[in-house]
Amino acid sequence: QVQLVESGGGLVQAGGSLRLSCAASGRTFSLYTMGWFRQAPGKEREFVVGRGWSGGVTNYADSVKGRFTISRDNAKNTMYLQMNSLKPEDTAVYYCAARVFGAKDYDYWGQGTQVTVSS
Repeated sequence: QVQLVESGGGLVQAGGSLRLSCAASGRTFSLYTMGWFRQAPGKEREFVVGRGWSGGVTNYADSVKGRFTISRDNAKNTMYLQMNSLKPEDTAVYYCAARVFGAKDYDYWGQGTQVTVSS
């Protein structure tokens, strides 16, 4: 089992920045891919960014390229999402997700953290 706990959401004005954190615990040695998703009110959940837990290729949604950056603190087993130049359309609940070796898709999810960007 892997546990994921997000933090760092909040209210920010357009053009501002926020950094989200996702702390992983449990069987972290089994982690293969980590990612961030978001879900705005009335919309389906959408992919934001994903990368290998140990590095490798990082994939960003076109809507956040050049503004969002994913990173990891190995010592803390924590993944971060630095969000700059935020726009009102970035308002959503942001979820951290993990995929373990052998899994076909993301199978562990955090509880979500609200990000609200005011215009």
